Parts: sequence; structure tokens; C-alpha cells
Amino acid sequence: MPKNFINYFSIGVALSLSVALSAQEQSVVRLANDQLELGWKKDAGGYTLETLKVKGTSGWDIMETAKYQHNVLYASSKPETTPQKLYDNMGKEILFPAPQYRYIIPSWQQNTNAVAMNKAGENMVFHPSAVERISDTELCFRYENETMRITEKWCLDPFHRNDIKVDFILHPKKTGYYSLATPSLVSIDKYDFQWATVPGIFQGNAINMDFVQAYGYGQGIPHVPVVARERTASTLSALITDGKGVTVAVTAEPGTGRDPWPKDKKTHAEWQLGLSVMNREGEFSPTLYHPVLGEKNSLANVGDSLSFSFRYTIQKADWYAVLKHAINDIYRFTDFLKLKQTKYSLTQRLYDMHAYLTNDSTSKWHNQVYKGVTIGAQDYLGGVYDSEKDAMKNSDYGAMWMLAKLTDDPRLTQKRLPNALNFKLMQQHAEKDFLYGSSAGQYYLYKSKRFTEEWGPYTEPIATTYYMLMDMGNILLFEPQQKELKQHVRLAADRLLEWMKPNGQWEVAYENKTLEPTFTDIADLRPTFYGLLIAYEILKDKKYLQAAIQGADWYVENAVRKGHFLGVCGDTRFVPDFATAQSVQALLELYNVTKNEKYKEAAISAAKIYTASVYTHPIPTSVVKRVKGVERKDWEISQVGLSFEHGGVAGSANHRGPILLASHAGMFVRMYGLTKDSLFLNMARAAVIGRDAFVDLKTGVASYYWDSMNNGAGPYPHHAWWQVGWITDYLLSEISLRSNGRITYPGGFITPKVGPHQTYGFAPGTVFGTKADLIMRPGLFKLDNPYVEYMTAVNEKEKTVFLILLNNDDEKQSSLIGMDAECLFPRKKIRVKNVSCLDNQGHSTLVDGVDNWNVTIDAYGLTVLKIKYK
Repeated sequence: MPKNFINYFSIGVALSLSVALSAQEQSVVRLANDQLELGWKKDAGGYTLETLKVKGTSGWDIMETAKYQHNVLYASSKPETTPQKLYDNMGKEILFPAPQYRYIIPSWQQNTNAVAMNKAGENMVFHPSAVERISDTELCFRYENETMRITEKWCLDPFHRNDIKVDFILHPKKTGYYSLATPSLVSIDKYDFQWATVPGIFQGNAINMDFVQAYGYGQGIPHVPVVARERTASTLSALITDGKGVTVAVTAEPGTGRDPWPKDKKTHAEWQLGLSVMNREGEFSPTLYHPVLGEKNSLANVGDSLSFSFRYTIQKADWYAVLKHAINDIYRFTDFLKLKQTKYSLTQRLYDMHAYLTNDSTSKWHNQVYKGVTIGAQDYLGGVYDSEKDAMKNSDYGAMWMLAKLTDDPRLTQKRLPNALNFKLMQQHAEKDFLYGSSAGQYYLYKSKRFTEEWGPYTEPIATTYYMLMDMGNILLFEPQQKELKQHVRLAADRLLEWMKPNGQWEVAYENKTLEPTFTDIADLRPTFYGLLIAYEILKDKKYLQAAIQGADWYVENAVRKGHFLGVCGDTRFVPDFATAQSVQALLELYNVTKNEKYKEAAISAAKIYTASVYTHPIPTSVVKRVKGVERKDWEISQVGLSFEHGGVAGSANHRGPILLASHAGMFVRMYGLTKDSLFLNMARAAVIGRDAFVDLKTGVASYYWDSMNNGAGPYPHHAWWQVGWITDYLLSEISLRSNGRITYPGGFITPKVGPHQTYGFAPGTVFGTKADLIMRPGLFKLDNPYVEYMTAVNEKEKTVFLILLNNDDEKQSSLIGMDAECLFPRKKIRVKNVSCLDNQGHSTLVDGVDNWNVTIDAYGLTVLKIKYK
């Protein structure tokens, strides 16, 4: 047979196969790689996704495809924005929240209008009528009717093998409001799934038929296809993990959601992306909407076009692994730290806040006489029940005693702490009744001479954990000789014991007059049990440990495993907040005492859930913007890396954005040390490094809410104590991590309310095997590089000062360090004998000079100067 005949024959066969394949693709088309297989089949109605397979560890998993796959929402006129009437399962109208919760009413109303409830507009369901194969990995579907023309490009991502990228373009044929919905790929069983979430809005392992619990509190999945706003969605993704462990997620491409500060003001009123875990027809399938019907860019005329780009991730992995993929790979969270710059170190803030807090005028400190006793606290100018702008409060007793111990400042030790201690003692309910030993209230009203709670005449068991056991426990770490205070701890612990139900649960609160439980529609899904653990640590009475275990067991089963949490801010009716992060540290401490692995695993699970309280969008840039007339680069004011006070559909983040009080940062560093999960460490650093734009340079105090920018303490002067607390906790956690545990300091108890940071300084730690006490001495050291943080410790017996240096930058940094030895001890003259430099392993090298040194530290590295004196 001639050679050219074989060639002609081969070409003919190839052409025949090509024609056959082309004919086949008119009725069946596929996209496939080594991880995914999607198959569409054409019938009389058009192309329908018929098969969806994902590669698992033991073969291919076949998913059930959705019945309602493609739809667009359309309205000829702008949808109404008034809230919908809501009804419970018995047909009774839901009235939430009560009128006194004025802070959350606007957000709740905005999140229950017709668009948010997915009832607005006409739902135009369709099937693509034509398809074109662009390549082996890309298809183009088309559809057209009398209202619109749509093009959908589907492409397998070559870099992320479990992802499918989709680009939509809609061309309207008549004027109106349009909203593109992501096609539904799957229909997951609502009664058999492992987890579902719109991060920052709600999460859980089951549908919750109580609409307020599910939607208002984020406790489980709403039973109706609500559409959430992106302003409190921490990551722009909706995820479901089915009963077999396959996670299906849909994530908006960067740039889809709004920019919170596009030019010179915030845009929290805008809504450009909607997120849901159900489609319009109620199928359990992750769904996004863009633009949002009736909102910005949704009005289109003939000749206009609307576009929407997103991606699906389908993977045999849990929700957290897929969420991390969206955070790290799609929204490039890890790149943020490369942009960060700073002119103001965290260490300098500590020293500046020390000056602020010891000034009675700037810190708004007052002494008042209550029942013949002088009590001291700071002004609180926010809203408090029954106040006449006369509320006073102390926030972080651990930080107060810590700063006093580290600085040995008589303004604190002699003038502040005695009256702050009196405030604490007077804060405990002293009458021998149902409330005996509990907290009488967070706030003291000096005009009416009484203690009160933030938002009503009630008493919460967790307030006894917070304002009695946490605070008193931390004081006792510094002053263990206070026998009277130990009795107060016992009274508080016994009150918690009496209030605890047989199953380990507590009520949310009791009305002060009737003593009946209140807020009975919600459960105390907060780490109230932690107070009993503190009582055990202080008093060594095993009945408190046994009760703490009982309470923690209930909490693990009903909060952590279900994804149901409650907050501690009365003004928002306890919508979930930083108490979730507190539970992580509380469970870790219970694990350290009991060595029961389930508490460690529960702590890790809760920490993973709490990552959804941290913003990861939009991608920070160096675009120049303006804040109060000052030019700021976008990354300087970015929400990325900051956590909520409370998110969801009713929390403060709806209008104020996140907060700068990063109490969780140290806990996330510790969690990284435990798990080696880099998201924890990156989130910790993103929250705290390079936040100069939010710091008042006169005082070192950062604003509380993001939208306040650099207003400083504002009406919350006591917040500076929390900032001293969390910054110290973060720095010492980084020191322990970077030294591989060779430099460690014992941590105290968690601070009340705002998060999981711990107190330090009540006992010496170890620096490469040498015991040393933490100290703060203004003027002792001077550094010329704000990227270099430091903590100082001293061993007086060995006449050694340790200067522990951290490079908080992703590049190598150098600093010139000066020492004024006269600042070490008042009225004592000392001089430096010799100095050595220790690396993070403790290896030592002698350094020239006795008062000035130049030190170079690797990226995110640690170096210690060991200074011997006489």
C-alpha cells in the first residue's frame, strides 16, 4: 500500500470522527479534567446540566443536578424597599426586634425587604438554546427571548482543577431592572448535609425553621431563599458541604462587590452582590446575584449590557478548605501583607497609651463615692439604659493591673487601682437573694448612684463570668494575698453553679424585678462556663471544674458543632460577636487543664468558624483615596483583615464596618502554633500591622469602628485598656511563636466582652532558659525603625536586661537602638557591662558598644539583645 494512501486514509478517518463529534455535541456537551466532569444534554427546552462528577479519594462522586438551573430576575419598575411582613410557622406575625433596639432596626428592615427575601421581580427561568465549543476546556452557551439575550462562557480553570470560571453577559431587549443569578448546578439534600454558610451572615449543619434565629442570629440556615448583602459577607462566596463531604461553592470574581471607600466616603448603603445558599425556587444550591434587582447598575436600557463573572468550586473537601481557597487563591489575602507599611509601631502605641491612661483629663477618669466607698472608673458616653450621660465603666482589669506591674507607675498603683478595685467590689450584688454574688451591672450611673446593665433591667449569668470572675481572677493573679477578693470569687462561682441547669446550660438573662428568665427565644450560646474554670484555677475546688466541664460539654454540642453562637452586646440584642472568639480560648484553657482532646478539637473548630468574622474583600491596592481631606492609599484604610464587632443582617458592621479592636490576634497566632494553618497567622498580622490610618497620633488610641478612621477613643476612653491588652497579647504570642517556645510568659484569664486576649506580667517568664520579669520603662530604649517591635524583660538577680525584638515586616529590617540606662530603675545608677545578640534559637554573639547598637532582623524574625549591667 502506497505511503500517501495511508496519509489520505488517516485524514479521512479524522475528518469523519470530527464531523461525528460535532454532530454529537449538538445534543451532548462535556467539560472535564482529572477532577471534574460536567455533561449537558439538549432536549426540547434547551441544554440542561445532566451529570456532575467530582473526583474523591476513592473514586468519583456523582452529584444530583438542580432542577431549576438558569434564571434572571426582571422588574419593569424599581422594587419596593419597605420591609416585608414576616410570619412564623404558626402564621403569627414576627415582630423583631423590639422598639428599644434602635441600633439594629434599620439593618433588619433593609435585610427583610422584597429583594432580600427573594420575592421581588419576575423570575425568568430558561435553558440555553445553543452551545459552541471554544476549546477542550471552554464552552459558550447562548439564549435569547423577547426580553433579553444572554451569553455564558464556561471555562475549566487550568490552575485550580476543581474550579469552573463563568462569564455572563446580558443584553436587554427592553428597559427594566435586571439581576443575573448564577446557574444552579446541584440540588443538595436539605436534611442531609454537613455544613452550609454565607460567611459572615449565617452558618450551620441544619436548616433552622425559626427565621429570626437563622437569619437574625446566623444560627443555622434559613428555610427560605434569603439574599444577603455583601457589606457583612466576610468572603464573597456561598458554600454547602453535602452529606458525602463534597463542597460546592460559588464565589464572585474580585471587583464584583462594592468598594467600601471608593473615593472619599463609605458606600455601606450600596448593594451590588447578593449571596444565598438556595436558588429562587428554594433548591439547596449556592447562588449569587449581580447586579442586585433595583440596586446600583441593575437598571438597563436597550443597547446596554450587564456582565457578571464568578466561579464554582466543587471539591471533595470540607467547607473550610474551600473557603480558604477563595480567600487565598481568588482574593489573594496573602498578598496584603506585602503592601503594608507603617510609621507607628505597636510598641510605641503601648507607651503612648500609658501616658494617655495615666492622665485623668484625657482618659476621663473619675472618682465617685458609693455607699461610703470611693470608686473609680472612666466616662462612658455611649448608650446605656436609664443613663443621663453619667455612665462610668472599667473595661480590662487584667490590662490595668498588668500595665501597673510592668511600669511600676504610682499613678496607677497608688491612685487608680485601689479605687478600681473598690468599683469591682461594689459591682457585685450584695443582697442575699436570687442575684446574690452576681454582677449588678457593667455601668455605674453616678447621678442615680446605682449599677445597671447596658440595655435593660436584667442580669445575665455571663455577666457574672465577665465582671466578677474574669476581672477578679485577673486581679488575684497579681495580688494572690487578697483573701477577701477570693471570697467574692466564691460567691460569684456559687451563683453560677446555682443558676446552671442540669444539662450544663444557662439562661440568657433574668429580669431584675420578677427574677423570671427573659430572652427565652434564644439560648445562652456563649462561653459562660469559663467563669467556673477560673473559680477552679483560683480556689482549687474541684466542684467548679466539674461544673465547667458540664457547661463546656453542653456548649460544644449546641454551639460549636451546630455553628450556633450568641453575642454579648445588649444594644444589639446579643447578635453574635467576639464572644465566639472568646470561646476558642476558653476551650483551649479547659483542654490545658483536663487534657481532653475534644476541647482542643472544639477550639479549633470554633476558630475556623471565627475566620468568617474577618473581611477578606475587596483586594487591597495602592490606589490613592481621600479621608477627611488627607490622601490615603487604599490598603491603608482597607477592611481586609479586620473583624466584626458583629456582622450578619443586624450587626454594627452593616453601617459602621468592622472594628480595629483586634482582641483575636494573639489567639490566632496561638492557633497557628497549634495547627500550622497559615490563615490564622496571616489574619492576625493583617489585622494589626500597618493600621496607622486609624490611630490618633496624640494618644496612640485607635478608633473603635472602621468608619471613624482616626478619631481616637471618641466616647469610649476605656477602650484604650483593651487595646493595651490585645497588643501585649499579640506581641507576646508572636515572641513565643518565633522563638519556637524558647521565650514564653504565662497568660492570665481572658478579658471580658471583646475577645480572647489574655493578661501577662503577674509571673516571670523564661527567655532562653533565664527567668525574667516583663517591664515597661518609658525612655529606656529608643528605636528608629517602626517595623521593629519590642518587649523588655529583666532579671534583677542576674543583672540582665533582655530586649526582645520583632521584625513585623515581610522584608529584612534594621534598626539603630539607643539605651538610656538611667530609666531602668528610679534613683539607681547602672552602667552596661556587655551586650550579646541572640537569634531565635538562643545562639549568642557579642555586640560592640554599651549604649547604641545596630540590629538587623530577618522578615518576621526575632532577635534578642542580652544586656548585662552593674
